[in-house]
Amino acid sequence: DDEIVPYKTTGRAENGIKSDTTPEKLSKLRAAFVKPHGTHTAANSSFLTDGASASLLMDEETALQLGYQPWAYLRDWSFKGCDPFTELLLGPTYCTADILRRNPKLSFSDVGVLEFHEAFAGQLLSNITAMGSQTFADDHFGGNIVGDVMMEKLNTKGGSLSLGHPFGATGSRLVTTACRRLVEEEEQFAIVAACADGGLGHACLLERYDQ
Repeated sequence: DDEIVPYKTTGRAENGIKSDTTPEKLSKLRAAFVKPHGTHTAANSSFLTDGASASLLMDEETALQLGYQPWAYLRDWSFKGCDPFTELLLGPTYCTADILRRNPKLSFSDVGVLEFHEAFAGQLLSNITAMGSQTFADDHFGGNIVGDVMMEKLNTKGGSLSLGHPFGATGSRLVTTACRRLVEEEEQFAIVAACADGGLGHACLLERYDQ
């Protein structure tokens, strides 16, 4: 609730959850892309929704001078392009591997908070599989595996599949949620990652501010 600012009469009610759905109804939904046997449907894809989000970034000295209480340090970030035909939405895996490569003292298991954009259920599952695959690491990362994703660390407040995906706002929303989780869960590190159309990917490393 602390992350939501109601706009006019919108209130705080969820508008993407269909409480009357059933497994039987979901199984009858048509494939959205590869027809008729594709696996992406309206039920396991992030829905478009109106929304806006903002994140305030500045150096520590300025924040304290202005009376702000920082939540986290932005320690590192990565942007990469993937093959748009065979690896369209695997950017989170490539960028997370890049961050771990540049921070050799940090292992994936040290990261207590994970906030990954969920474009589609299949996209998230593909990244989870690639991160934990030694074969993928051998083929793309010189054998340096990212690591197994611990589900109890991932999107514990809900992700784009349940909250919606307002274009241009999801990235900031992920950062806000990750920072709040670092404070609430008393974890030190968080990784935020997202894919984007055209084979683009992003990840950033956050560290809780403890001053």
